[in-house]
Amino acid sequence: MERVVGTTVRGLRGPIINKGDNLEEIIVDTVLNAAKVEGFSINDRDIITVTESIVGRAQGNYATIDDIATDVQGKFGEDTVGVIFPILSRNRFSILLRGIAKGTKKVVLMLSYPSDEVGNHLVSIDQLDEKGINPWTDVLTEAEFREHFGFNKHTFTGVDYIEYYKSLVEAEGATCEVIFSNNPKTILDYTKSVLTCDIHTRFRTKRILTNNGAEKVYGLDDILTESVNDSGFNEAYGLLGSNKATEESVKLFPNNCQPLVDAIQATIKEKTGKTVEVMVYGDGAFKDPVGKIWELADPVVSPAYTAGLEGTPNEVKLKYLADNNFAHLRGEELKQAISEYIVNKDEDLVGAMEAQGTTPRQLTDLIGSLSDLTSGSGDKGTPFIYIQGYFDNYTK
Repeated sequence: MERVVGTTVRGLRGPIINKGDNLEEIIVDTVLNAAKVEGFSINDRDIITVTESIVGRAQGNYATIDDIATDVQGKFGEDTVGVIFPILSRNRFSILLRGIAKGTKKVVLMLSYPSDEVGNHLVSIDQLDEKGINPWTDVLTEAEFREHFGFNKHTFTGVDYIEYYKSLVEAEGATCEVIFSNNPKTILDYTKSVLTCDIHTRFRTKRILTNNGAEKVYGLDDILTESVNDSGFNEAYGLLGSNKATEESVKLFPNNCQPLVDAIQATIKEKTGKTVEVMVYGDGAFKDPVGKIWELADPVVSPAYTAGLEGTPNEVKLKYLADNNFAHLRGEELKQAISEYIVNKDEDLVGAMEAQGTTPRQLTDLIGSLSDLTSGSGDKGTPFIYIQGYFDNYTK
């Protein structure tokens, strides 16, 4: 019988994960039980994805405000610290900022504008145009910002992040000066000790600061790269990818996930004879059209994945073939011609007209976005995603 369904994505419900749980066993059991209950088979090249959150929970990878403060104080001593380019997020940055402030006496908080790195806006571009302000050249004090734009609350959260972040710093006993600039060098007019909090642009920011006279330069990826007072840590990403756990602690991005994905793949192979692909995923990489927020606040979409998920898709555009190469055909003849073309397509279609309009993103980024949208970040209770038919094409 001809298949009439392509890619199928299932969110699998599992138990609430706690520190020390055997994730490999839980995930394999969840997948096999779901297949039995729902009546689907395990096939070669199916994909199991696991949210990074439960991996971090199982690892017990947590840190407190005091842990963060200890590391920050050890790196900066009594210096005034320039905290630059943080994202505007209660979940992602508020606890980190409290820890940073607790480890310092004075913070100069430099915010990018009109938005942060992932698209959370302080003001709109239209407001900048109206006031004649160039965000690439103009540096604003807090008073100047308020004079031009007043108090603006975030589209989704209803929070004035300028007021909120300043209050968090001051509540920890540090003084706080807020400025607005998109040029890393601006902070050097205030202090030579800088903690840069951007995510995907952090290496460039550090380089610019170091080359222009900064004396101490660290990023969030340099804080808690090793345990402090038995805290959790992430040797690759430090505080990047962390999320608020309680009012006093964060869950860090998980460590050393590769053994987990390899073990799940091996166990499924042992139990079913099938080779599935496995990956741990964090934020998807997509942009919200209403709030203009780019979702990717984690340092990477996937910190670990099996070898079969390396690379990018190699696909042709069906509608291009139908409108161009085979425009003279219809019905079964068109289907056969396109199927034959797909079967014989080149192994590398980069630059080919037949591939234009396909999505040349990393497979892990595409699958991570698919998984993140399926599991959501709320109460669906589906931290494992099972994907079938992702590598199929029109000929299968």
